[in-house]
Amino acid sequence: MRLDRLGIKWKLFFYIALFAGMMIAVLWIFQTVFLDSFYKYIKTEQIVSAAETIGQNIENSELQELVSRIAQGDGICVTVSDGSGNLLCSADVLPDCLIHHMPLPMLAEFRDKALANGGTYVEKFTRENLKNAEYDRERFRGPAPPPDRGMSESLVCVKSVMGGDGAEYTVLLNSTISPVGATVDTLRVQLIWVTAVLLLLAFALALFISRKISRPLINLNESAKRLARGEYGVIFEGRGYREIVQLSDTLNTAAFELSRVEELRRELISNVSHDLRTPLTMIIGFAEVMRDLPGENTPENAQVIIDEAARLTRLVADLLDLSKLQSNAGELNMSTFNLTQSIRGTAARLSALLEREPVTITFDADEDAYVTADELQISQVIYNLLANAVTHTGSDAAIGVIQTVSDGSVRVEVRDNGPGIPKEQLPYIWERYYKVDKTHTRAQVGSGLGLSIVKGVLERHGAGYGAESESGKGCIFWFSLPLSKEQQKSGACAEEHR
Repeated sequence: MRLDRLGIKWKLFFYIALFAGMMIAVLWIFQTVFLDSFYKYIKTEQIVSAAETIGQNIENSELQELVSRIAQGDGICVTVSDGSGNLLCSADVLPDCLIHHMPLPMLAEFRDKALANGGTYVEKFTRENLKNAEYDRERFRGPAPPPDRGMSESLVCVKSVMGGDGAEYTVLLNSTISPVGATVDTLRVQLIWVTAVLLLLAFALALFISRKISRPLINLNESAKRLARGEYGVIFEGRGYREIVQLSDTLNTAAFELSRVEELRRELISNVSHDLRTPLTMIIGFAEVMRDLPGENTPENAQVIIDEAARLTRLVADLLDLSKLQSNAGELNMSTFNLTQSIRGTAARLSALLEREPVTITFDADEDAYVTADELQISQVIYNLLANAVTHTGSDAAIGVIQTVSDGSVRVEVRDNGPGIPKEQLPYIWERYYKVDKTHTRAQVGSGLGLSIVKGVLERHGAGYGAESESGKGCIFWFSLPLSKEQQKSGACAEEHR
């Protein structure tokens, strides 16, 4: 069975159970297989440490007290002798201690091995010589002890110590390594019970944790499926963990945004349909009048048809521009041009187009500004901002365009004195399909998609942009672009000559 086909619940259960099984296996290995090795290692370190301690206190007047305490505390037999083999102090706590019956030639041999090994030498002995070959358990009744197997071992540690006066001393220690077979058998029985209990607890814990962790994810997945089916009102209720809560909040935000986008999309379709239907109705109506009524085939009626067709063309063009900007289609045609002259020309063309409207457009620039950008698209930005201001300006129909140059960049502001935009709606006015209200002070000049196009063009240029407004106080739409490198250099030179 492949793990990628399992749900998160059973995958978590599998991994937790696997981890518990590995921990139990490690426990078995260390408590049974390596127990004897660890025990011998500890005993060896213990006897060597005791030899070091005695060697450091070899000339202490209370050496016998130290030797006795070490022997009683660690179960070690100790002898300390001088270079001539004379016994200085000893402690015998083991039956059949090897070192207390060691002949002088063997003692000298051990001393030589210690000197050859850097002063300390450790050797293991199998106590075959202590085996009682005459013992027979069959001669006794009841559960008599088994015969001596001869597996008991002894550790003998020899340390050669030099005194402060140059005298040589030999420290001899003996410790018994008891067989751990019985201990291993006891641990094995205990481990069987411990393993059974741990496995039950591990499986129960794995099942609990897997359900606890997976349940909120499963619930989120079910809610996400409903969202995918278009149920934008679905509520994600993931709880229990910080990441789950954050994911739930993110999905709730996404669902809200999708529902809002869907609502705005429907509104856009309604608005675009209305904007398309009105000029089409005008074109069809005037065309039928010119066809059916004598004397109505006049230049004025033909001009109405031309104007409405141009209006349709602008609407379709804006829709295509918005689509291209959203898909990042087409390359920017970058060039250095006079932004001030571009603004002045666009404002003049729009004023001529609105010559029948009581609209006044003023332009104030502190100096000519040159920028490196796509001139056609930047002109479209200016036109759309002006058209938006014309649509929403107040009763005096005064629109101001202000250009200022500072710190190597140019800022362009388009101001109107219309009803303004509530602060809470300012972050949304650049979004697709968004419309602050359904009414305007005068007929729209553009298609109603102008600000979305403005946002797309400015973001492609990496320009700054924004809007400032309050209800009843008009609006200020602005954008800023860096000056061309040539103008920045000339400005820097002018500053140096001042």
